[in-house]
Amino acid sequence: MTKAEVIAEISTKTGIEKADVLMTVEAFFKVVKDSMTEGHNIYVRGFGSFVNKKRARKVARNISKNTSLIIEEHYIPSFKPSKTFVAKIKNSKKVKAVAAKA
Repeated sequence: MTKAEVIAEISTKTGIEKADVLMTVEAFFKVVKDSMTEGHNIYVRGFGSFVNKKRARKVARNISKNTSLIIEEHYIPSFKPSKTFVAKIKNSKKVKAVAAKA
C-alpha cells in the first residue's frame, strides 16, 4: 500500500478531504523525522515505537578489492511494533492466506 492509497482510505473512512488528510500525514512524518533527528524516540501506544538504534564501530571488507574499511559508530532509525500489533498480524487470516499463495 502506498502513501497515496493510505491517504485515500483514511479520507474515505473519516469523510475528511484528501488534502486535509495529506497535510496531516505529512505533518506526522515531519514530526517523526525532526524528533528522531534531535535524538528523541516516538512511542505510539498499541502501534509501536520509532527509535534510534546505535550501531557499533566495526571493520568491514570489500571482497572485490580485498581491502578492509572501518565503519564508524552511528545511529539508524528503526521501528519496533508493539506486542498487540504483532499479535494482530500473527492472528490475521488474510495475512496467512496471502503468505500461503506465495
